[in-house]
Amino acid sequence: MAKHDSAKYAFLYLLSLVALVFMSISVGIIVFQIINKQIVDIIKDYAISYNDGAMKFAISAIIVSAPIYYLTSRQIFKNLFAGILDKDAGVRKWLTYFILLVSVVVMIGFLIATINSFLGGDLTTKFILKTLTALAISGTVFSFYFYDIRREEVQGQKNKTISMYAWVSLAVVAAVFVLSWFFVDSPVETRNKKIDREVVNNLYEINSAVINYYTLNEKMPEDLATLMNTETGYRLSEKALQQPDGKKYYDYEVTADDEYKICADFLTSNLDGNDAMYYPSGDYKHDKGYQCFSQKVSSANGEKTIPAPVMIK
Repeated sequence: MAKHDSAKYAFLYLLSLVALVFMSISVGIIVFQIINKQIVDIIKDYAISYNDGAMKFAISAIIVSAPIYYLTSRQIFKNLFAGILDKDAGVRKWLTYFILLVSVVVMIGFLIATINSFLGGDLTTKFILKTLTALAISGTVFSFYFYDIRREEVQGQKNKTISMYAWVSLAVVAAVFVLSWFFVDSPVETRNKKIDREVVNNLYEINSAVINYYTLNEKMPEDLATLMNTETGYRLSEKALQQPDGKKYYDYEVTADDEYKICADFLTSNLDGNDAMYYPSGDYKHDKGYQCFSQKVSSANGEKTIPAPVMIK
């Protein structure tokens, strides 16, 4: 095999670089999200909070990128050891220094993001831990490739430092990957939360219909079926009056001249406040199971108001 197969080694180096970027950034995202979840901010609605979607993206990226990175790197170092790829080959030097440049850029990006979060009100403890994480990831990548490009002897030399970097980094990536599963919602839990979000959306839609009916008729609708009548001024579909599985209608009861109670079944609880991506409004706080809400409606001078619903315990 030719020693200067530039196209092949350019492909291997660039593929390993792309995989390395995805893998290192994903490790950082996972650690950042664990920090966000474990260190609770008294400001519940603070923007820099735990994001389950970001965790799932990072897990997915590691599953794909980590094997690609370690396999391509193994192929590169195997060819260096065998002398098939010359240590002074231009493709090796150029692309290794390019990887060093990318590692510095990633480190700068991480640090800018953490400093921006800190200046935006993030906790000092979070800032310190995230900064250390960013420096550790980028510093490891930079020091590894800087050491590799400065090696004098490559062909036929089994380098313990290179092996140590490889095994330790693999262990860290594997540990972070395993740890992430203790914090991220399972696919079943995620689906259940999305189903509960549909329930909440239905409750909002029903409440808007009730208010509209009350405004036009100066009385509460007797039942949910009334809201499906086009003559009431606000026609709801039958789907909006049912649980997402279509097996049961929401329980509705008029409790006062301008108040009603509505009940629904929920598969999860959103009382912990960690589900902003599923419940952005913050209303209809509920526990798991059958939950009821007392909702007051009113209309004054033609203006409709929607007081927040109250969960009935």
